[in-house]
Amino acid sequence: MGTTRRTLVTGAASGLALFAIGRPASAQATRLRLAHPHPEADSWHKAALLFAERVKEGSGGRLTVQIYANGALGSDAQTIGLVRGGSLELCLTGNPFFTGLAPRLNVLDLPFLFANRAHAAAVLDGPIGDGLRRELEGANIKALATWEVGWRNLTNNRRPVATLTDLRGLKIRTTPNPAHIRAFQLMGAVPTPLAFTELFTALETGTVDGQENPVTLILNAKFNEVQKHISLTRHAFTSAPLAMNKAKFEAMPADLRGVLEAAARETARAQRRMNEDTETSSLEALRKSGMQVVEAPDRDSFSRACAAEVEKEFVAKYGTETLDAIRKAAA
Repeated sequence: MGTTRRTLVTGAASGLALFAIGRPASAQATRLRLAHPHPEADSWHKAALLFAERVKEGSGGRLTVQIYANGALGSDAQTIGLVRGGSLELCLTGNPFFTGLAPRLNVLDLPFLFANRAHAAAVLDGPIGDGLRRELEGANIKALATWEVGWRNLTNNRRPVATLTDLRGLKIRTTPNPAHIRAFQLMGAVPTPLAFTELFTALETGTVDGQENPVTLILNAKFNEVQKHISLTRHAFTSAPLAMNKAKFEAMPADLRGVLEAAARETARAQRRMNEDTETSSLEALRKSGMQVVEAPDRDSFSRACAAEVEKEFVAKYGTETLDAIRKAAA
């Protein structure tokens, strides 16, 4: 090789090396992992994929999000612990699983609290929701936005539940949330807290008689394969924070923090619409699969048995300010 050619090759190689060394760190994509316990057919997974798209687009490819469904990285409580500790960047699970870290969040799980979806959205997307999400920051969690589980309805394998009397003695899987547990105690059931990832097996083996979740999730998780009866009790509306490790969030540049929050809020609204749009078709699919549906249970009897007492216990600990604000938001 001639001297001139050697000089050109050496110079080109040196230039490439300098380019690689001098490349800004922002040009390298940062991968974030997001874990949730729901099946891939559910709105959580579909909206999580949309969230990943929005984050990648908004960051110009500087951030990517990898989704892990079906509890692949752990149960509800386990993924929250991983996010707090920093070994997982993001998780999505129901509000009840966060209340041990921020007890004031229990207000969102009071039975018969929300009048309708518009009421829930006004609370979750407004100043009340902002304040409740900040409650998690002391646990090293940044809640980017609040998605939903939805309206909870009761299923079981023993009998149709149309009245309060029908519920008595049934062993019902609940979340670990104190408001959920207390409500079912007051209604005469036997509440049994379990992780969502353990629920199908518990229903299949008869460890519990039933559970309570939205019709969309009952269908997507195939609980109809191991449950005979469903009652449209709509006894609670469950929200779901999209949670990120706070230290990792705060270490990001301001523009990327903005991308994450904007994408989380946008997809929260989209995810709630997905549930609302498929409620009727999901119920019809459950009916066609053989589930016996009680469409108009005596909701007033359930409410009278538990709502006022659970609310009273919350107010005794945390006062009326947040609850009053939530009620005003329904106007």
